[in-house]
Amino acid sequence: MTLPEIIQKGGLTMWPLILLSILSLSTIIERLWFWGKLLLVEGQVFNRILETASRNWDMTAKVTREFPGHPLANYLAEPLKLRDPDPEIFHLSLETAADEQLSLMRRGDKLLEAAVALSPLLGLLGTVLGLINSLSNIQLSDLGTSSTAGVTLGISESLISTATGMIVAIVSLAFYRLFQAFWTNQVRIFRKAGSELELIYRQRWLDLEESDYSEVTPDNQ
Repeated sequence: MTLPEIIQKGGLTMWPLILLSILSLSTIIERLWFWGKLLLVEGQVFNRILETASRNWDMTAKVTREFPGHPLANYLAEPLKLRDPDPEIFHLSLETAADEQLSLMRRGDKLLEAAVALSPLLGLLGTVLGLINSLSNIQLSDLGTSSTAGVTLGISESLISTATGMIVAIVSLAFYRLFQAFWTNQVRIFRKAGSELELIYRQRWLDLEESDYSEVTPDNQ
């Protein structure tokens, strides 16, 4: 059967299934492109920013701007916008930035979840409607006669929508789980990068306090 024939025999529910499949496929392609670009340079972003922070803190903000649009760079750049903040404020800024960036990285998940949930139901609805249509013309007096020969064909055609719905749901679920695994790994990387940057900043903060104290103490003697 050709695609138009499959759509025609699948019934009315094939149209929302096609719409869901298009939305799901476009989301999958966009997310694959997003994650591909992100993961390709993430190691470089991680090492470059933290190495710069440990060697020359004042250059760290400039280095983060070398990776515009990268979630990890945007995350680490947020507290660097503050002017010598208290370590607690620095920590809160990191947490806020992490929540924002991780939330943006889950874009498209809701659509895939909807495709996983709705596609099988639409497929079953199409099958039920097809069965109703196939069996509605049968009378008890027709059982066993040639007039029921087309019922089997009608039932098989009504299952097309169920098969379509299952295919859409399976593909959407597979990529949804893949993107969830990527996101979970990002949570771990964000925690590691944020903790290392915060540790460097706290050490710098203590060094500045000690230097200020050493400068003030002789004047008070």
